[in-house]
Amino acid sequence: MNLSELFEKNSKVSAINSGQGKKTFLKKKVFSILYVEEQKTIADLCIPIGVSIPTITRIMQELKDEGWVTELGTGESRGGRRPVYFGLNPGARFIVGIEITSKYLRINIFDLKNRPVAKTVEKETELKNTKVFLEVLKAEVEALISRQNINKSKILGAGISIPGLIDVKTGTSYSYPSLGEKPLYQVFEKLLGIPAYIEHDTKVMALGESWFGLAKNRSNVLCLNVGAGIGLGMIIQGQLYQGHSGFSGEFGHIQMEPNGELCDCGKIGCLETVASGTSIVKKAKQKIEEGTNSIIRKAIEGETEKIRLPNIISAAKQGDQFAIELFEEAGVYLARGLAVLIHLLNPEMIILGGDMAQAGNLLSDPIQQKLNKYTINRIRQDTVIHISELGEQAVLFGTIPIVMTQILSQEPKINNHNN
Repeated sequence: MNLSELFEKNSKVSAINSGQGKKTFLKKKVFSILYVEEQKTIADLCIPIGVSIPTITRIMQELKDEGWVTELGTGESRGGRRPVYFGLNPGARFIVGIEITSKYLRINIFDLKNRPVAKTVEKETELKNTKVFLEVLKAEVEALISRQNINKSKILGAGISIPGLIDVKTGTSYSYPSLGEKPLYQVFEKLLGIPAYIEHDTKVMALGESWFGLAKNRSNVLCLNVGAGIGLGMIIQGQLYQGHSGFSGEFGHIQMEPNGELCDCGKIGCLETVASGTSIVKKAKQKIEEGTNSIIRKAIEGETEKIRLPNIISAAKQGDQFAIELFEEAGVYLARGLAVLIHLLNPEMIILGGDMAQAGNLLSDPIQQKLNKYTINRIRQDTVIHISELGEQAVLFGTIPIVMTQILSQEPKINNHNN
């Protein structure tokens, strides 16, 4: 759901009849409009909300007194006084964005204009080592909040992306049972001391692209997240597709090689074993240890255990033939899988994101070429393929709609989800 659709949905919520409840409801509608459309005059606000100018004037004064709204300046006269434009005070509240992967964390804080207020924190830590991971996460989040001098009472919530299978009905993780049997949002709320909202990492990427990236105002888009694993976020008819239990998008676990390697999921020959960042790093280590000539060897001073995906991407961009061939091979497998999706779903766009997308056309070109081979041309030509413009920040930006979708759909409070 994009920003415009979110407001449209929120504007249809029935008003609360009591005096105080109605006032709170009107404040929330003003908040919603200003969040989506950034600036409005009092007269502009009356039409979509359906109340008089004196009523909106009183509501706006209260929101100003409470610190939510600020004057942005005056516009051109429409035959009388110059209209005053109002917008949200960016620093009135904040959202903590947390991207969790199996190997590292990314954390930042965003204001009400969806702008990061700090440099993104990146920290290597393994999710499978749950106790240490949770300690590191808590310490890094609290340190970042402290460095920005933000009071926790001003934090609307933490949007958290996490890999693996998450049951949307129970909120539990099947991939990381060591996180406990409680719903994940409860685990992280207790840990961080702020409201927490959880979603699968690739679905978060799709939300980021839908709100802020190439999928904005698009209806049918597939977002491929190629990094340590391979996931798929699907925007179908303008909505994030979840599936029956929230398990949709496990694209990396379709079988590509019936006699291939054992995947972490327990099956044989999954796409992740031949086309993920993890598989490329593994293959690079093996080949270089066997004597394959590559500038990657110089970058890691001959210590193959130091090879990371950025080393391979850098080598490929410098023209290293071995590194280029690794991406070409991965692209062939990805194209075979994407061909199936194109035939089934007929998307208008496919966005390539995740850490491997940093390779740019070194990854997208072989995918494009092989799609021409694997797909029916008439169907294929309806789908454009792009590298994400948000890049590695797509998931962090996607944590914003995780929180704001919930905040704007709650009645009647706009700053507390523990109703």
